[in-house]
Amino acid sequence: MNAAPAAQDTLYLCIDQGGHASRALVFDGRGGLHASSLREVGVRTPMPDRVEQDPEELAASLQAVIVEAVTSLGDRADRIAGAGIATQRSSIVCWDRRTGLALSPVISWQDRRAHEWLSRFAAQTNEVHRRTGLRLSAHYGASKLHWCLDHLPAVTAAQREGHLAMGPLASFLLFRLLEEKPLLADPANAARTLLWNIRSMDWDPWLLERFGVPKESLPRCVPTHHPFGTLRVKEHRIPLTVATGDQSAALFSLSAPQPETAYINMGTGAFIQRAFDQAPEADGLLTGMVYRDADRAVFVLEGTVNGAGAALQWAEREWGLENIEACLPEWLTRKSDIPLFLNGVGGLGAPYWSAEFHTRLIGDGEPWQKAVAVAESIVFLLQTNLELMQKLPPAPARLVVSGGLARYDGLCQRLSDLSGLALYRPTEHEATARGTAYLLAGFPGDWPEEKPGTPFAPKQSTGFRQRYQRWRAEMPRAL
Repeated sequence: MNAAPAAQDTLYLCIDQGGHASRALVFDGRGGLHASSLREVGVRTPMPDRVEQDPEELAASLQAVIVEAVTSLGDRADRIAGAGIATQRSSIVCWDRRTGLALSPVISWQDRRAHEWLSRFAAQTNEVHRRTGLRLSAHYGASKLHWCLDHLPAVTAAQREGHLAMGPLASFLLFRLLEEKPLLADPANAARTLLWNIRSMDWDPWLLERFGVPKESLPRCVPTHHPFGTLRVKEHRIPLTVATGDQSAALFSLSAPQPETAYINMGTGAFIQRAFDQAPEADGLLTGMVYRDADRAVFVLEGTVNGAGAALQWAEREWGLENIEACLPEWLTRKSDIPLFLNGVGGLGAPYWSAEFHTRLIGDGEPWQKAVAVAESIVFLLQTNLELMQKLPPAPARLVVSGGLARYDGLCQRLSDLSGLALYRPTEHEATARGTAYLLAGFPGDWPEEKPGTPFAPKQSTGFRQRYQRWRAEMPRAL
């Protein structure tokens, strides 16, 4: 562990349910890590555009890691003052509100099974954006929830009999983990259903009617910091007082997000965010809320890249490339002509928004050159979003990166080179859990960085910038 505990330390249990693993970590009030536990979880893709997880596996994995992390503390577990949970945004599940039994799979944020059905609302795209801050997209929960009502008999029966619960994955996990069996939704996760109004901070009747989702089956909307319920871990009873999304929590890992900084998280998808104290707007980008309590609200302007790690996985499957993850650091150092990759893996996100975009390679090359082209496409898409964000004052002065792909120096350097901004990569890899701890600790003013991270300064890279300009010209043609 990274911290030598002091007798007076208050501890916080942070639960992180991600796409590939469930984690429980215990931090103190200065961000020191005292205990951790991890269980990998499965993902299934039964057919194209479908990505699912087993809700019972996720609930059981969380119960296991929570017990393991708390038990490992021994007598110090008595000092756990509170717990918080951060989950995958936009993933949904349906369950029986009497028993807690899941009635559907967890339909992942990556899932696009209902995008054809959703296209019937294309004429109302602007109104949907005005109400939610989001774009009309099958990645969000509304179309997934409607699909469950249309296609799953157990869901239909539960609705008819008046005991259906449905909504964000976070709400299901709160129901299953807490003694009180609450039916609640926090802003970060409720917003990603495409049913939550960013101004009223509640379910929107117009959206519910359009998408055919019954309000009586949805959780009650509450702030991020709220008495959600009690987590019982053996003889310990721990109040859970924070619930949020993974990307939302990660913003707070180094303390409160700064307005002059753009935050990039690169994992299966990539997300670039800037924080504001009022709801911002910019064409092509999303507006969201990442935190709310009685005293404050933190909004973000966000750009999404669906094909980050998912695009590298796509390249392995489609082109028969092997071991990209291990080889990419060295490949990114090579000097050579690189083809252009027009990246619509998982649907083209911000700022282009095209669910049916045809992913393609322009030019050719050896396998390693193709892999680098895919990696560069992630940087190119992030840069297009950053350029839109730079129009809102104050202009970003630096980038902070996190997530699995941030470990690649070559990607970080390219982001710095193309943006012309200094880039900083913190040492902390558990950004979601550490950000959750910061929120639990009440926005402490002396939240230190555990270890110095790695800075990257922009360099002149003429060939790379020229590839970006060619890529920018090719994207409108492809659309």
